[in-house]
Amino acid sequence: MQRFAVAKLFDGENWHEQVEIVVEEGVISRIQPAKGDVLAGTLAPGFIDLQVNGGGGVLFNTAPELATLTRMMQAHSRFGSTAMLPTLITDDLRVMQQSADVIAAAISQRVPGILGVHFEGPHLSVPKRGVHPEQHIRGLSEQELALYTRTDLGIRLLTVAPENVTPAQIAQLTAAGVFVWLGHSNADAQTVQQALAAGACGFTHLYNAMSPLTSREPGMVGVALTDPHSWCGLILDGLHMHPIAAKLALLAKPRGKALIVTDAMSPVGTDDTEFAFFSGKVIRDGNKLTNEAGALAGSVLDMAGAVRYAIERLDVAPAEALRMASLYPAEALGIAAQRGRLLPGYAADMVLLDPNWSVQNCWIAGRVQYAN
Repeated sequence: MQRFAVAKLFDGENWHEQVEIVVEEGVISRIQPAKGDVLAGTLAPGFIDLQVNGGGGVLFNTAPELATLTRMMQAHSRFGSTAMLPTLITDDLRVMQQSADVIAAAISQRVPGILGVHFEGPHLSVPKRGVHPEQHIRGLSEQELALYTRTDLGIRLLTVAPENVTPAQIAQLTAAGVFVWLGHSNADAQTVQQALAAGACGFTHLYNAMSPLTSREPGMVGVALTDPHSWCGLILDGLHMHPIAAKLALLAKPRGKALIVTDAMSPVGTDDTEFAFFSGKVIRDGNKLTNEAGALAGSVLDMAGAVRYAIERLDVAPAEALRMASLYPAEALGIAAQRGRLLPGYAADMVLLDPNWSVQNCWIAGRVQYAN
């Protein structure tokens, strides 16, 4: 049995003061008034990141190994992440299969924090590919379908361009339990709506690498902003979207349908200034990552930094910013009965934040992952 007495608790919905959380076998068993000394700061549900390409100096595509997943998780736990979907961007089938085997091993071995996998591509639009390698962009074959429908990969999220994947294929994937999100697409609004009707349920890094909203053709952005049922991932680093565009998304989407993602690359948690990326390299300039052509190439964003940005730059209430990093991702992945709140019966995935929303401590299932 473990006891965590804190000055302030945000349980995912409500605020409490001077309380003690009792944890048994990694699960919260009860919450009661605290007696004696308490930890200063705010205890909140651990952050859940749906889009993590790398961290700690390693990139999942480059080194699809268990050690990579462990290192990524360690790097991001410094910033409050207690669960993630390691993300494999567009690559050849061999790398995808190897990565799937690694994810399956992590799920089987219960590697802390690894929920499953996010395949971002390869079924994307060439005009909106961003830094995804064009030579690996392709349609959906039976080989990839067999990969996505494996039942040993935990949670499976797949980003597709709906002009490159049919509604029937989306329906087939959804029926197999795959979360289909839309992105890296130049599709018109009608094509996007057909994909949603077939079962697609989210949009990957809203605004970025997708057909824009215009007066006569709403594009993917227009559909994403006006569809009340789908989720939108927001990269809140001040680079991937202007603050006004971010505020517009928060005004347009119903509460709970806009969530934080990082799209983090390998330098997170390091001082690395560049890294190899397929046949080229990505260069870091402050908090900005670009390829050699100058295109944005992911981020060095962390979840705590994104929460802080939401509060300080977007005027989001702290409770809502914390929900965007924990409860809403949990709801999007169908795991909100176990994660995203700090209540009896929930996993003791917790982050202790100081008044500036910086991470002081981080626990997964009650086990400390980071202590400042």
